[in-house]
Amino acid sequence: MASSFDVVRLTCVVLVCMMVYAPLADAAISCGQVQSSLLPCITYVRNNGQGAPPPSCCSGIVAVNNGAKTTTDRQTVCDCLKKAASALSGVNPNIIAGLPGKCNVNIPYKISTSTNCKTIK
Repeated sequence: MASSFDVVRLTCVVLVCMMVYAPLADAAISCGQVQSSLLPCITYVRNNGQGAPPPSCCSGIVAVNNGAKTTTDRQTVCDCLKKAASALSGVNPNIIAGLPGKCNVNIPYKISTSTNCKTIK
């Protein structure tokens, strides 16, 4: 289970994302929505990807993927995921990158702190 420190850290990331992306009025999905949708995935990631991701994690991934309908949406989601991945210290980045596949969701980019989100169409 996520420690209270992890929850506070993730909350801070969500708040920062909301402030950064608030001016992007044309984006149909916000960083806050991305973060809250993927919150159920933290335990799975912290446990080094043991077992299957929780159904609530996969439904969050599906919801985020379905909500990213435009190029701007996909770039916004990508930036949010990059920030979230970098905020979760001590986890295997391959576990994070592999989450969509574990949930049978195909996204058009790798979840990585090195992904260039501006190139996503």
